Amino acid sequence: MRAEIENLIENVKQSVGLLRRHLDWDVAQKRLAELNALAETPDLWDDAEKAQKIMRERTDLDEAVATVLRIERDLADAIDLIELGEAEGDQEIVTEGEETIRALAANAARRQVETLLSGEADQNDTFLEVHSGAGGTESQDWALMLMRMYSRWADRRGFKVEMLEVTDGEEAGIKSATLQIKGHNAYGWLKTESGVHRLVRISPFDSNARRHTSFASVWVYPVVDDRIQVDIKESDCRVDTFRASGAGGQHINKTDSAVRITHIPTGIVVSCQAERSQHKNRATAWNMLRARLYELELQKREEKASAEAASKTDIGWGHQLRSYVLQPYQLVKDLRTGVTSGTPSDILDGDIDSFLEAALAQRVYGGGGDVEDID
Repeated sequence: MRAEIENLIENVKQSVGLLRRHLDWDVAQKRLAELNALAETPDLWDDAEKAQKIMRERTDLDEAVATVLRIERDLADAIDLIELGEAEGDQEIVTEGEETIRALAANAARRQVETLLSGEADQNDTFLEVHSGAGGTESQDWALMLMRMYSRWADRRGFKVEMLEVTDGEEAGIKSATLQIKGHNAYGWLKTESGVHRLVRISPFDSNARRHTSFASVWVYPVVDDRIQVDIKESDCRVDTFRASGAGGQHINKTDSAVRITHIPTGIVVSCQAERSQHKNRATAWNMLRARLYELELQKREEKASAEAASKTDIGWGHQLRSYVLQPYQLVKDLRTGVTSGTPSDILDGDIDSFLEAALAQRVYGGGGDVEDID
């Protein structure tokens, strides 16, 4: 067996060991049996809130246990397949087994990173806002590119993306947009993306083909479910209605169906125009406000709250968390972790897992520090 494959096998075994320790394997098996028994209790749904909590915990734990067992089983099968191919001198069988090992190594590493998603809201759906910085059309086009990047990342994972609000730019791009991304651990995966993103490229809007630098900000906050209580005084809020905007079709209304809510004590503003019904837009906007206030409370618990808040208010040089250079060379660099990619086209097409994983690991384990930006 080749050294590369032997190393990958060892990596998979180490990842499985870490997953087992994270679950506290014996305790997890016992707890899963308890939850399965509770799920069969006839009067379980007499208390709907308690039942939902039990079923959610059962589903998550069952998936975690099944994943470990599946990786172990597939690894053993792949090793057997390689040994069989080597014994029979059948390179095609060996290659099949090696490809399985490579896929398992990638999957096990990804699952290992997911163990870092242990925050109280990490499993929730998420809201993601994109705002263009100063610079007019350039920054507005960059904001649109970022919105597409995150939408494509979500599509790669099988998550559902819903557009809640978008304000188009005057000539191209967007001034702002709010997405709701629905999927398991959506907030946990994206929570490190809040901040300023910088783009360097030859402008398609400049007839002299000069190089431009553009900025846009991203803000990520969790969808608040029934487990999390957030009290809001209506007297602290101003509710405005306005006519929905957009390119036409179903998103254009002849009535003031769009809703904007301003939370006066914090200055937080949310808006929704996704539905024709003002009632539905109002309900969604209130949910968004609850989520923003909850996310603000999470920030207060973290040491980096002040730095993150600064990145929200100043969309410009010195606050960026990642730089994307398209000309005169191609490089994407994360200024927190130092992770780089020489294929910006892949990154902008949603292939951002390496950046997400490194940022999550840094948040949990520390490390990193000041990373030199790129020109």
